[in-house]
Parts: sequence; structure tokens; C-alpha cells
Amino acid sequence: MIHQFASSLHISVKADEILQVGGISITNSHLLGALGLLVLLWIMLRTRAAALGKKKPNFVTRLVNWTFDGLYGTVKQVIQDDVWAARVAPLTITIFFFVIAQYWLGLLPFVGPVTVGEHSTPLFRGGVADLNMTFGLAIITIIAAQVYAFRYLGFRGNMGRYFVNPLKDPIMSFVGILELVAEFSRLLGLSFRLFGNVLAGEVLLIMIAYLTKYASPAMLQPFYLFELFIGGIQAYIFFMLSTVFISLGLTPHGDHNESSHAHVHSPVDISKKMTENENK
Repeated sequence: MIHQFASSLHISVKADEILQVGGISITNSHLLGALGLLVLLWIMLRTRAAALGKKKPNFVTRLVNWTFDGLYGTVKQVIQDDVWAARVAPLTITIFFFVIAQYWLGLLPFVGPVTVGEHSTPLFRGGVADLNMTFGLAIITIIAAQVYAFRYLGFRGNMGRYFVNPLKDPIMSFVGILELVAEFSRLLGLSFRLFGNVLAGEVLLIMIAYLTKYASPAMLQPFYLFELFIGGIQAYIFFMLSTVFISLGLTPHGDHNESSHAHVHSPVDISKKMTENENK
């Protein structure tokens, strides 16, 4: 019975190839990812038109504006320098909207059941359910953190976070090595965390649909609502971690001169300040 149950289910960890264009493999995650990008672009253009008074605001445009204001306020809490917050916010907020759009589109009813080919390959798969997508987003975040750090600290200042003369300061030299290892761990952590949560959500929905059979349309509704909530949480976590990782690159190690970097605070300081504000 267990063998029959396992053999009747097929869960693919990697995205499946649908076709090839000019020798380039197009997977089912690419198809839904492109669709999600077009939908997100249309929503943003519609929101911009509403903000300029060219279109009448609706629930979606108001929700986007409200979310943007909240996220921008979060960036300003993490990076308490208005100039640098304005520079970092466009990237991290865009990542939030992209991730949440890709996550939610992966929950549509036609994602999974619609198949092609003799092996019944799903035609669509969530964009962030592909490790290549989450890994790409993580690479963009880590590279952006280095770019911002180079612009803020300069070449020598940024390299000084990683490479210190061990004869002059052996402790900070060891800390620099740890910081290099931390950069790679952040890259892997960002990519695998999002991918793992999306894959777990897909497996959950597949298992519930299989176990409930004909009652699945009714039984899946609470789980769909749960996944919508989880999608928002995962997008916010990715956004928050990206913002924090970038802010960490704006402060050199061993620099205790508050006058030179008075506007950049560590995540611990930020959490303390947020707690104090809530108590007030």
C-alpha cells in the first residue's frame, strides 16, 4: 500500500524543460516567471498612473501604495540615513514585490494540473519554486551589497572589512576571514530558505489534494489562504534580510568613530529602538 501510494505521486524538485529556443532550454518555471513579470509590470504602471492622476485609484493600487510606504519606512529604520535609504529601497522593495508575485502566481489552479507531453510534465511552475531563480535573487542581493559598500566606504575601506594585516591586528584579520565566509553563507541562506519554503508549500498542496480526492476543492481552500499568508511572510523576510545585509556593508569592522558613520546602525540597535517605540 505504501509503495502504491509513493509510486502514484511525482514531485519534481527541479524545473522541467518544456521546449528549446535557439538551443536555450525553456522550463515551466520560466513560463510562469515571465507571466508574473508582465503582471507585476502592469500593476506597477497602473499604480503609477493612479498616483499621477491619470487613472482612478482602486483597491490594488491603494494596496501597492500602502505596502510601498510601509516597506520604505522599514528601510529607513534599518538604514537611518535618508540619502542611502533612498538608494537602497528601490532594489529591496522591487525584490519584495517580485517574490510575492511569483509566489502567489504559483498557487493558481492551473499551475500543476495543466500538463504537456507524454510524461505529463506540468506546463507551469512557480518562478520561486526554481532554485535557479532564488539563487539569482540572492546573487543580486550580495553583489548589490558589495556595490553599495564600495560606493560608501571606497575600495580600500570595503576591502579593509575582509583583509587586515595579521601582524598589526591578528584578531581583526581573523574576523575578516569570518566575514568572507559569512558572505557566502548569506548567499546560500537567502536562496535555499526561499526555495525550501516554496517547495514545502507545493508538496503540502499536492498531498492534501491527493489525500482528499474529490473533496479537494473544498479541503484545499484553508491551505490556499495559509499559503497566501506564507507567501507574504517569505517575501518580507527576503526583503528584510536583503536590506540588513546591505546595511551591514555600510559599516566597516573595527570602526568606533560615531561621527563618520552616525546614521548606520546594527540590526540589534534597530530592534532595541523599535521595542522602545512600541513601549512608548
